[in-house]
Amino acid sequence: MKILKKKILTQTPDTRIVRMEIMAPEIALKAQAGQFVVVMVAREGERIPLTVVDTRPSEGSITLVFQEAGLTTRLLGQMEEGQSLYALAGPLGHPTEVRRYGRVAVIGGGVGIAEAYPVSKALVSQQNEVICILGARTSGLLILEQEMRACCSFLYTATDDGSRGTKGFVTDVLSGILEKQSLNLVYAVGPIPMMRKTASLTLSKGIKTIVSLNALMVDATGMCGCCRVSIAGKTKFSCVDGPEFDAHQVDWEELGARSGIYKEREEHACRLHLKRLDS
Repeated sequence: MKILKKKILTQTPDTRIVRMEIMAPEIALKAQAGQFVVVMVAREGERIPLTVVDTRPSEGSITLVFQEAGLTTRLLGQMEEGQSLYALAGPLGHPTEVRRYGRVAVIGGGVGIAEAYPVSKALVSQQNEVICILGARTSGLLILEQEMRACCSFLYTATDDGSRGTKGFVTDVLSGILEKQSLNLVYAVGPIPMMRKTASLTLSKGIKTIVSLNALMVDATGMCGCCRVSIAGKTKFSCVDGPEFDAHQVDWEELGARSGIYKEREEHACRLHLKRLDS
C-alpha cells in the first residue's frame, strides 16, 4: 500500500486534485472499470471510497485520483511518495456492464472525469464509438483531457466560464448532440445536478442512461446503510448494489438531500484540523 508516485493534476486557490499510483498487486489483477477501493489514511481515520482510475497488473499498482475536499482527502493529499496507507480494500462494487452498444456518450464532470476515463477505455475495447464530454468550472480544473482524447472518437469540453470549449454545462453539449444524432447509451458521473439533468434529457428520447453515484459511504459492505439510495422505489446500497444505476430510476430529490447531510460536520472537522496545525 506504498505510494509509488504522486502528481498534482491541478491546483487553484480553492481546489486541488491529486493523482497517486499505489502498490496493490491483488487489486491491480482484479479491478475492472467502474469499481472502487476503500482507503484509510490512518488507524484512527475514516474509510473513504475512491474509484480505481487505472491498473498496472504487471507492476502491481493501481491509480487513484481525488479532490481534496474533506478532512480525509486533505490528509491523503499531504502524504508523499514512499509513505504507506494504513489500509486499502477492494476492488468493490459491480463493474461497468461493458459490451458493444454502438454510439455511446460518456460524460464526466469535475473530478468525475477520473471515473469516466476507465469506463471510456473499456467501452472502446468493445468497438463502441465513444463520444466524451468533459466539464468543469474553469479550464484549469479540466483533468485527464489528453488521456480521454486518446480513447474517444470525439471529445467535447464545457466550462462554466467559457475558458475552454462550450461556455456552459456538459448537458448543453449533450443537448446539441442529441439534436443531430442518435445515441445507444449515455453514461454520466459527476455532480448530482449534472447527472439529474442528463437523466432528464435522455428520458424523453428513451436512451438507456447509467450514472455512477458517489453516495456517502462508511463500511462499503452494505451493513451500515449510509450509502442507501432509492432506485425505482426500492432501497439499494451504492457499495454493494452499485455504484452504477439506471439514471431514470434514481430518486434524485432524496439523493441530493442525503449528499449534504454531513457537510456541516465535515467542515467542522476540517476547521479543527487546521486549528491543530496552527497550534
